[in-house]
Amino acid sequence: MSIRRAGLSGLAIALCSLSPVLVSRSLAHEIVGNRFFPATLGIDDPGVNDELSLPTFDSFKTGDIPPVRQRDVSGEFSKRITEDFAISFGSTYTFLGPVDATVPGANGFQNLETTFKYRVFKDPVHEFVMSVGLSVEWGGTGAQSVGADPFNTYTPTIYFGKGFGDLPDTFSWLRPIAITGQVGYAIPGRNFTTTFGIDPDTGLSTADTEFHPRVLNWGGTIQYSMPYLKSAVVDLGLPDFIDHLIPLVEATLQTPVANTLTSGTMTTGTINPGVIWVGNKFQIAAEALIPINRQSGTNVGFIAQLHLYLDDIDPRGIGKPIFGGPVQPASPFARN
Repeated sequence: MSIRRAGLSGLAIALCSLSPVLVSRSLAHEIVGNRFFPATLGIDDPGVNDELSLPTFDSFKTGDIPPVRQRDVSGEFSKRITEDFAISFGSTYTFLGPVDATVPGANGFQNLETTFKYRVFKDPVHEFVMSVGLSVEWGGTGAQSVGADPFNTYTPTIYFGKGFGDLPDTFSWLRPIAITGQVGYAIPGRNFTTTFGIDPDTGLSTADTEFHPRVLNWGGTIQYSMPYLKSAVVDLGLPDFIDHLIPLVEATLQTPVANTLTSGTMTTGTINPGVIWVGNKFQIAAEALIPINRQSGTNVGFIAQLHLYLDDIDPRGIGKPIFGGPVQPASPFARN
């Protein structure tokens, strides 16, 4: 699920020229051999499952001049059609703080989003998985006052994940490490928008054209699974709470690559250190949002999420693929 970051508030557009930063929301967890890939908050993981992220909450200051405090509350539901194919639906409600005493804040829904995702490869021995997907942001379904575009945006994406459980015994302490990543290409349904107005000084008609860039959305995570360490490497006798943690660092980046006449080509995004606590039927996660440059934001924000594993909560009901029988629940704890 994509939400608008810096440079998309309608109230800020009235003051300055802004650039969009898109951050993808994650919605799924995946198990490959002994490897459990949790749902992460910055990018989507490489699997398909029946799950619900509700709520996800974030807060940060945008890269606008002057900056705007933005808070988002979002939810996303993912439903498997078959064991390897899922469709997800997501929505975000945005609160924008006032710019100053003369420009009030705004709030409203972002555009609805739908993602179609298909798992194309899974190698349990080498803990590797890959999926492909297409996300559609439905233009005109959200409020333009909070930056929702009036046109659709289509984003084909490749997702992958790799665990290091196949390392030799001499590197056994590195086996709990896993990486995930995604690369998407966002294609706006409209190349440009022209706004007509009247110059207050001369009374003459004016025309302002904004080009909508095609954006490379890319990012990745590196994570260290304490559940994997305990059940597939060595049990250190740590407290149970610690054995449920997955510390990680994410990067979520966006680079305009085409139709960039008015947007420029600067890469924006955040680096997100955080931690996930995983249970058998849900997980709780929190991360810091550290902007990589001034255009990405003006302070460190945060994001937190409650994520429910519907395929574990009700594997023969709402958590079962529409076509086909129940499949192996995505337990976060590796099995020897």
